Amino acid sequence: MKGLTQLEKWEPKIVAFLCNWCSYAGADLAGTSRLQYPPNIRIIRVPCSGRINPLYIITALMEGADGVMVSGCHPGDCHYLSGNLFARRRFVVLKKLLQTCGLDPERVQFTWVSASEGGRFADVIKEVTENVKKVGPSEVANCGSKEAQA
Repeated sequence: MKGLTQLEKWEPKIVAFLCNWCSYAGADLAGTSRLQYPPNIRIIRVPCSGRINPLYIITALMEGADGVMVSGCHPGDCHYLSGNLFARRRFVVLKKLLQTCGLDPERVQFTWVSASEGGRFADVIKEVTENVKKVGPSEVANCGSKEAQA
């Protein structure tokens, strides 16, 4: 890797909120199937994508994540009936808020992955990683921390 710039060596840190019933099971299937995908994500399992408070996403970005992915059940397949639809509505509003605040809305991605879609999960991770790489390193990471204020 001789001669690469710091930006070319950079790999994004992505926090992934996955619903327990579909997306997390899809991630598990990808792992047990030994499918290859970038190691950039850190998974947080949640009961339902509808339970994700938008502040969790904003906090992840403020604490150093270059991107955030939220993945839930396909519409009509939610274990909690309509949690994923609530998540989708919140997601639209959050993207507008991020844009208003001067953050690239591409830092936050929303997707549907079912328990039987291990291959799709791997493809989604590749796509999200590439999208966040295009946006570049986060400029807001740790801006609210005491170290940054000193």
